[in-house]
Amino acid sequence: MRVLSAALLTMVVVAACSGNETPAAASPQSVSVMAFNVQNLFDTVDAPGKDDKAYLPLEAKQNDEHIFECNEIAVESWRNECLDLDWDDDALHHKLTVIAATILQVNDGRGPDIVALQEIENVDVLEQLRADYLAAAGYLPAVLIEGTDVRGVDVAFLSRLPVSNVTLHPLELPADFAERQGDVRGLLQATFELPGGASLTGFSVHFPAPFHPTEMRVIAYEHLTHVLATVPETHNVFAAGDFNTTSTEDAEQNMLDRFVRPHWDVVSNDLCEGCKGTHYYSRGDTWSFLDMILFAPSGDEESAWQVRGVELAAELSAQLNSDGSPQRYISAERKGVSDHLPVLMTLEERP
Repeated sequence: MRVLSAALLTMVVVAACSGNETPAAASPQSVSVMAFNVQNLFDTVDAPGKDDKAYLPLEAKQNDEHIFECNEIAVESWRNECLDLDWDDDALHHKLTVIAATILQVNDGRGPDIVALQEIENVDVLEQLRADYLAAAGYLPAVLIEGTDVRGVDVAFLSRLPVSNVTLHPLELPADFAERQGDVRGLLQATFELPGGASLTGFSVHFPAPFHPTEMRVIAYEHLTHVLATVPETHNVFAAGDFNTTSTEDAEQNMLDRFVRPHWDVVSNDLCEGCKGTHYYSRGDTWSFLDMILFAPSGDEESAWQVRGVELAAELSAQLNSDGSPQRYISAERKGVSDHLPVLMTLEERP
């Protein structure tokens, strides 16, 4: 088990050397990691075996079979989206444009070194984002392994750092929740080579949604803990993404203290100064860090990195409503970006 010291939560301040006799120490190298749920990034093609029928051009929806299937949807807003959303090439282009702008707003227009993404339909649409809209970032080919979510939304990575050992760890629910198995995503694991040669293992995470029972998220946390135990002690490790744990659930069930803090630093929640959260529920007027970044440093002092800082990447007007809450993407109005705000962690070499 990885045991963390309290000192590793402390933000590092490098004092300037006084006098001229001793040369200033070289600045430590740094790497940035973003967690970003992009809210339904689908292509415009009907994929066999996926429930992606809402994300099609309107002209492809004018048949009895499609209309019948849409009318079977119980939730009115989802039913209307299935019937009326015109997800054509222009809509996809706009969605990709605002996602790219959101990613590129950090690091002087280059974006973070690593992006852990959620709600990506397939590697083709992610490669379209990477190659055509994020060229300035210089990302390597996208990392995505198809999972079994019924809608087809997957977890993924974009990275400038060399990537190896990519694995998807499926989340298998017990028999009591078998009917909900189609609404879960696995853990996408990859190892990134840090400057200087140290290893950083990352997990892109998308836990079961809040409308599912708390027990399903407990199972997901336990799954993450089990997989973390298999990572070599010499690796620095992060988990980033949509953990779907509301502030209300955490307060009532003590989720983070029970299942996360024994193994991780919860850097997004604990170090994001002045941050309310990444998602807003207007019904209860509550903010939550649904999106989190967790970090566990290497157990080897020679290869251990540390957290320098964490912040929300939320400076674009398109991302926000007038009250500062995230503006979900509304295709018909060409408005918003996502109903989640990205969170950004910066790591640096330990002195």
